[in-house]
Amino acid sequence: MAEVIQERIEDRLPELEQLERIGLFSHAEIKAIIKKASDLEYKIQRRTLFKEDFINYVQYEINLLELIRRRRTRIGYSFKKDEIENSIVHRVQGVFQRASAKWKDDVQLWLSYVAFCKKWATKTRLSKVFSAMLAIHSNKPALWIMAAKWEMEDRLSSESARQLFLRALRFHPECPKLYKEYFRMELMHAEKLRKEKEEFEKASMDVENPDYSEEILKGELAWIIYKNSVSIIKGAEFHVSLLSIAQLFDFAKDLQKEIYDDLQALHTDDPLTWDYVARRELEIESQTEEQPTTKQAKAVEVGRKEERCCAVYEEAVKTLPTEAMWKCYITFCLERFTKKSNSGFLRGKRLERTMTVFRKAHELKLLSECQYKQLSVSLLCYNFLREALEVAVAGTELFRDSGTMWQLKLQVLIESKSPDIAMLFEEAFVHLKPQVCLPLWISWAEWSEGAKSQEDTEAVFKKALLAVIGADSVTLKNKYLDWAYRSGGYKKARAVFKSLQESRPFSVDFFRKMIQFEKEQESCNMANIREYYERALREFGSADSDLWMDYMKEELNHPLGRPENCGQIYWRAMKMLQGESAEAFVAKHAMHQTGHL
Repeated sequence: MAEVIQERIEDRLPELEQLERIGLFSHAEIKAIIKKASDLEYKIQRRTLFKEDFINYVQYEINLLELIRRRRTRIGYSFKKDEIENSIVHRVQGVFQRASAKWKDDVQLWLSYVAFCKKWATKTRLSKVFSAMLAIHSNKPALWIMAAKWEMEDRLSSESARQLFLRALRFHPECPKLYKEYFRMELMHAEKLRKEKEEFEKASMDVENPDYSEEILKGELAWIIYKNSVSIIKGAEFHVSLLSIAQLFDFAKDLQKEIYDDLQALHTDDPLTWDYVARRELEIESQTEEQPTTKQAKAVEVGRKEERCCAVYEEAVKTLPTEAMWKCYITFCLERFTKKSNSGFLRGKRLERTMTVFRKAHELKLLSECQYKQLSVSLLCYNFLREALEVAVAGTELFRDSGTMWQLKLQVLIESKSPDIAMLFEEAFVHLKPQVCLPLWISWAEWSEGAKSQEDTEAVFKKALLAVIGADSVTLKNKYLDWAYRSGGYKKARAVFKSLQESRPFSVDFFRKMIQFEKEQESCNMANIREYYERALREFGSADSDLWMDYMKEELNHPLGRPENCGQIYWRAMKMLQGESAEAFVAKHAMHQTGHL
């Protein structure tokens, strides 16, 4: 193995000598490169091989190439690239070849190889890498698409790209993504040929090229792919995706029309078809010769387009009265409603239209809970409180067991300054399961803090603690403690803490809050701090090593602390902490002892 390594190092010497001779690297740097290269070579030549060693080798060589490039730029020297860079690139390719042969299934390794070749190697080399990769990973359509795109866009070889797509479709005859990209490629190819032909015509050159036939220039090859693909892949979504691609190419108007007509004929029972047809009205320009110039005229024109969209949607919900179709309709209305506009006329029309569509859909019970939420939130954001309340009330009627729906309704009522908030919270709890009520209790307490007396708010917290049990009560206790400190200071917080100190479960934060409140007092009582730590350790002492460490630090650093207690706290911690928590505690304590903490 030593002989192989020595030989490979000797192979490097000509490029290294050149680097030193032309002044890109110093003698000391060359020696450092040789030492590092020897280490890397040893790791990829030993009997047991690891992928990370090959990756590190390649990364080192890439860094070296980048450094050479920067130094060449700095001194303005661009010669001897064959002897230096090309030699390094060739070596890296060899390492990639070995690695990809050993770890064939590692797609990321192949992609790194491709990325390297794109930046540093020749196009012929990269073509071979793609072929080798696809021979092993023929089951991954994305790799076929990547290779074909490179052939088309970088090598400018439409024929190679076409052959790759055809091979890919033999492996994946029902892959929508492959058909879409193949379709796009043929349209791009036709567009490129049309531009070439135009250039030749401008130059008055008569070029005989079979590719310039009228059929190919009109996108005949793309039309064949379209026909074949829709006979295999059914559904409006795929059809629409092909139409969207075709619309990117102005010369393909006939193809666009055919796809559009087929979409309407073949997929009348699909909401996506109706949705596409309706939204298309926004893109159709006015038939009048004069285009609107004033802001008001433009707003009126946009309003007309939206009306035409809605006319299609109205026909759609009559033909296809399903939840999915109504969802498309209300989503469109909501999108237009939330679209910014300086026109009061347009904003008013959009609000009116949205609410009309909502009422129809609600009456038919063909909206999901999600739609009620979206609409209510959007109306609330724009301060349409009456309409937001109408939607929220309708939503709670249909989804009485939804905590989110009730919360939205109450949020709107709070914003509306309703006088019956407390009664409505009580009504919500009648309909909801206790496990979804926590956000409502918190909302009630927060509202009460701003609108009611301290006694009323405390009554809400006490009611909530009786109703909310288990893990949810932990959040409530923390909120209660925070409120007590905000509203009544330390004395009130301590009273709440005392009243809750036996009401498990707790969180560590519950006790840490009280420790912090105590420390914020002018006459900070160390006895109280010890009490809070002891109560916290009773609950969490077997798992929380930080709690023990903080307790010891408090005794060491507090003016009224007793450093002599630290030894006893340490031994108690060692008895109580288990597993990894004990190990973490020992490590932290050792660092503290050596002065790192």
